Amino acid sequence: MSSFVFAWYSLCRQPARAVLAIAGVAAIGALLFDMLLLSQGMLISFRGLLGEIGFDARVMATSSMPLTGARVGDAAATAAAIEALEEIEVVVPMRIDQAEIVLSERRPMGFTLVGSISGHGAWTVIDGADISERQADGGASTIVVNRNMASALSLSAGQTVTVRSECLGRQSILPTVEFKVVGIAMFPFDPESQLTAAVTIADFDRACGGEQDQADLFLVASRSSVTAEAAVEAIQQLRPDLYAFSNDQLVDRFERVGFSYFRQISTVLVTVTLIFAFLLISVLLSVSVNQRFAEIAALRAMGFGRRRVAADLLWESGLMVSIGGALALPLGLAVAIWLDRILKSMPGIPGDLHFFVVQPQAVLLHIALLATAGALAAVYPAYLASRLPIASTLRNEVVG
Repeated sequence: MSSFVFAWYSLCRQPARAVLAIAGVAAIGALLFDMLLLSQGMLISFRGLLGEIGFDARVMATSSMPLTGARVGDAAATAAAIEALEEIEVVVPMRIDQAEIVLSERRPMGFTLVGSISGHGAWTVIDGADISERQADGGASTIVVNRNMASALSLSAGQTVTVRSECLGRQSILPTVEFKVVGIAMFPFDPESQLTAAVTIADFDRACGGEQDQADLFLVASRSSVTAEAAVEAIQQLRPDLYAFSNDQLVDRFERVGFSYFRQISTVLVTVTLIFAFLLISVLLSVSVNQRFAEIAALRAMGFGRRRVAADLLWESGLMVSIGGALALPLGLAVAIWLDRILKSMPGIPGDLHFFVVQPQAVLLHIALLATAGALAAVYPAYLASRLPIASTLRNEVVG
């Protein structure tokens, strides 16, 4: 009988102990899997969000993150100068500020107002049309709103809303502006409950009381023939007074500063989980060996060598770890989805950002770590079994 078959029969002879052992390994394995997903999940998700909107570089007035109120003046001329560089494909100025919807029957409702160039905004229209420039004959100003705002105010394409901007911090002196809702859009960096709407830069300035020609940041798309880093370098040479950075540079900064907390937590929890996995498997196998001293001694007397006994216990550990580890993957995924919803409810977290992202590297590392813990946990029980004194053990069993 092979070591694998013998180990399988050993587990099946005590089904209650086997089920509890496998359940314990599955629970610990699920926690380990979740911590591995957390260790890089938010970073991977953040990189994906940056890439979704189609821009690979950004330009701001200062290196402070997030936006601190510093704006770039002469926005139109700055955008034109940057776009004239041979490394640059498109430059889109952005304005972001607070505004409110003026309602006749209740208090005004605040929301985030975004100003951008029509057709190049950092959002995706999911229903209706995108914003457009006002016509020369004085056509209506257009606005797109996100789902939260459309749901909260029962808005649909064709309706008119009255907006008062807070961009000067003195909303009482600013006139209201009428906007026609033309579509519903998805903004990738919106938190779960965020109310957001977008208009053209011209209409944004009009809501602020007149032409300001300022931008909070510029979204930049480099040409396909050059790298984002080359585009950033060209912008810095053109305007050394501005702060330009690529998506990769932003992710790197996020990893070093904003993400270090989650990385440290996941590292600590992975270490603790592995220690518990090692102790659990080691204790279970040690108890199993202690209960089977007479059986192991009899097998040794029948000709089973020390290596064979050690191999039997190693296979028994491998079976517990493999079955429990296989169950840990779906269990860990279910727990990760639940925890992800809880973490995303924190203020300021984009709704499309995920803390747990399944990736092949995490699955392979999960398998490798559990297998290593199981192999190490089997060392001491295997040592006990291989060094068991045959004659005295059998005599004690008969006398007892």
